[in-house]
Amino acid sequence: MASLPVFIPAESFPSILSHETLIHHFQTNLPKHSSTITSPVRQNYTVSSPSSLLLMPSWSSSSSLPYMGVKLVTYFPHNSSQNLPGIHGSYTLFSSTTGQTLATMDGTVLTLYRTSSVSGLGSKILARDDSQVLIMVGSGALAPHLIKSHLAAKPSLRRVIIWNRTHQKAQDLAESLSKDPQHNEISFESHDSLDEIIPLGDIISCATNSTVPLVKGEFLKPGTHLDLVGSFSHEMKECDDNAIQRGSVFVDNDTAMIEAGELVGAFERGVIKKEDICGNLVELIKGDKEGRKSSTEITVFKSVGSGTVDLLTAQLVHETYFNRC
Repeated sequence: MASLPVFIPAESFPSILSHETLIHHFQTNLPKHSSTITSPVRQNYTVSSPSSLLLMPSWSSSSSLPYMGVKLVTYFPHNSSQNLPGIHGSYTLFSSTTGQTLATMDGTVLTLYRTSSVSGLGSKILARDDSQVLIMVGSGALAPHLIKSHLAAKPSLRRVIIWNRTHQKAQDLAESLSKDPQHNEISFESHDSLDEIIPLGDIISCATNSTVPLVKGEFLKPGTHLDLVGSFSHEMKECDDNAIQRGSVFVDNDTAMIEAGELVGAFERGVIKKEDICGNLVELIKGDKEGRKSSTEITVFKSVGSGTVDLLTAQLVHETYFNRC
């Protein structure tokens, strides 16, 4: 008889998952399964403007990955006035063999882990192995996950500097992370001038909703790795054209070239062409495309996420949970 589906709450994720294990899981399984997973374009329905409901399904045709799943996300930006998060999510995992529901899990935390671990994998492949300084641009819910993911990907990192428009939030995050016993050897700081700290960064990770460029290419030092996470529409951008022009640009998947404001804008203005994109994450993992070519090369990694990495994350959460039961 089939077992009942389980609910895996947000509080359970840290005991099930680490950024290091998820980075490894992606590196091992993305090349193996990406061609067998179907992830249609996400459906976005306006409920009552500006609130919306998003549906993101995906399914595997491989017998070694017998899953299908759907992520449901609600976006209610006015929730801030009620001191509530603007985004809520849920992920349901099914058997692709029988169609039975296997698990429902917190979709918001799943997204935080998968998004940051994709960035961590990009950093592992593209950033210099002697990287010591990480600049974190933004201090929202994703920021601590990105910091932990980059630290897992590049053990050489020793200093993290956080910037946020509201400096107090950057300060609070730095203080919170400095109390984490796992990172005793890391210096966590905050700074109120982004232009001043950009030249210090070996890795610069951005997770904001900015519609104006924050990272200026003129301040990037040779050898920097720039990780762009925040933008997912044409209006949004976290760096200027100069940063895109100076860097070798890679993407997590080809959807980034259609959705990301930094890239779409650069294409429209003739700064770069689509053919100038150096490769995607699967091509980098497989070695089909070359990553960093020198210690002075600037690399740019733009990610927008996909149902494929959602499904692989849900697979790892589900299997790890049941192996421990």
